[in-house]
Amino acid sequence: MAWISLILAGIFEMSGVAMINKFHKERNWQSLVLLIVGFGASFVFLAYAMKSLPMGTTYAIWTGIGASGGAILGMLLYGESKDWRRVVFIAMVLGSAIGLKLVS
Repeated sequence: MAWISLILAGIFEMSGVAMINKFHKERNWQSLVLLIVGFGASFVFLAYAMKSLPMGTTYAIWTGIGASGGAILGMLLYGESKDWRRVVFIAMVLGSAIGLKLVS
């Protein structure tokens, strides 16, 4: 259950990051509420995951999901560069997170 919680924490982290961009562009209360809910839920699920998983692994995977997911959302939703080198480095981050799961 801790791994599921950690994945959910990463997904909510991605949504929080996307809402930062949306709030920066639109400055409305809905974007602000979604930003707060996204990061709040992310921290709740992260805290739950850290009860049974090692802190270093948990934090590395959480930030990996958030960073790579944020970059992917930027490419899909906000027209950011889809250069092949960028995709390779995102894949390396995700591969590292999977590697940590395999050795934990």
